[in-house]
Amino acid sequence: MTINSTDPLAIARQYASNPAAWPVTAQFDPVERWYARLAGTDEYEVWLLTWLPGQTTDLHDHGGSSGGFLVSAGALTEEIVVGGELRPTVLAADSGRQFGPRHVHRVSNRGTEPAVSVHVYLPALRRMTRYELDGGKLRVAEVAEAGVAW
Repeated sequence: MTINSTDPLAIARQYASNPAAWPVTAQFDPVERWYARLAGTDEYEVWLLTWLPGQTTDLHDHGGSSGGFLVSAGALTEEIVVGGELRPTVLAADSGRQFGPRHVHRVSNRGTEPAVSVHVYLPALRRMTRYELDGGKLRVAEVAEAGVAW
């Protein structure tokens, strides 16, 4: 797939609109979120994630990468830390979110239906830091490296 854009949501939308071109078929895992890398270039990488009801991430960043994600089916809730508390936003199908290199969030499927999302990172993920919210402050819990943790 040829894409001429540096807009992560535009890239995600183009990938989400053509599942027949994906190198994998979306799967759902009852134990944990399922994910697969769809593409990678010098400028960005694209990931497909599936979410059953109740599946969630930890609070995390993207190791200095900017990006965005588009919900292509179902709905997801993104939580960000504002004033020491988590503030949720529900993203329905065909909606998404862009973020900068310092963005920390948690994403979950709080609905009753499975969800599918396409994530784009500029540049490719090299590390992700996981956090705990402790007394209204973020505390580093783990730093995960590409090729080791995923």
